[in-house]
Formats: sequence, C-alpha cells, structure tokens
Amino acid sequence: MSTIRFHGEPANTVGELPAVGSAAPAFALTAADLSDLTSESLAGKRVVLNIFPSIDTGVCAASVREFNKRAASLDNTAVVCVSADLPFAASRFCAAEGIDHVLVGSSFRSSFGKDYGVTLLDTPLAGLLARAVVVLDAEGTVLHRELVSDIADAPDYDAAVAVL
Repeated sequence: MSTIRFHGEPANTVGELPAVGSAAPAFALTAADLSDLTSESLAGKRVVLNIFPSIDTGVCAASVREFNKRAASLDNTAVVCVSADLPFAASRFCAAEGIDHVLVGSSFRSSFGKDYGVTLLDTPLAGLLARAVVVLDAEGTVLHRELVSDIADAPDYDAAVAVL
C-alpha cells in the first residue's frame, strides 16, 4: 500500500507501482472504440502510461493535453492515458480537444488498478486510480515510475520523457 494525499488528507492505494527494472504487469484496457487495448498490442513499442483519476478534472485533462504534445515527437512510443472513466468520456474529451497523439484506455472492466497498485482505497475518490506515470521500454521493462504525492499535482513530465 502507498499513501499519497488528496486535498491534504491521506489517500491509500491498493499496492505499489512496479519497481524500476522489473517486468511490467501485462494489462488489458478498454479503448475508445470499446476494443481491447493490451500490452501485447503495444509489443515492441516504448510505452508511457499516464494514469489519473478522471478526465473530468482540470489536472487530469491538463496531463492528457501535455502528454499529447510530447507524444508527437517520441519515436516508437505509445502514450496511453489510463483512467477508470468510461471510454466514451475519454473519446469525447479527445475529440473536443483535437488530441490525436495519445491512446486512451479505461480500466473500468480490468484489474489494471490492482495490478499496478494505483486503485484508491479511500477518500471520495475510492475506486478511481491515483495519479501516476509508468514508462516502459520496448521489452516491457519499467524504466521510470512516479506516484504523484498529491493527486492535485501534475506529474513530472520532463522526468518521464527523459528516460526515453
């Protein structure tokens, strides 16, 4: 279990992010078109997992916008924006914002949050995902991980991209 903050109050997650140097857990998310978006479908690419509670919050939306900008210049890299939101919400947001360099994946019917240790156990956000970034190399090894210490804060974009 990890403890972070939500509006200054402790917020606990179900576990820990995978360690740097370890093999990332396989994942299966639901893509915007309701198809499966899996780690296997991204095999051979570097992957940035931008994990957050909900696209309907300012910091989460800003992280999708920022990673979309950065993804345009990353070779052989898939940036996957992951939340427990329904795929329709993420799709609608991306269409309205002109976001087309990232993939969106919903954890709403998968064990992603548990497998990556990011499902929130308490606070009003219980059941949603904590804000985190995990970067994988083309073989699926964890190069970088960040569990943002306060859900209201943005991740360290520069650190995430620097390991690529």
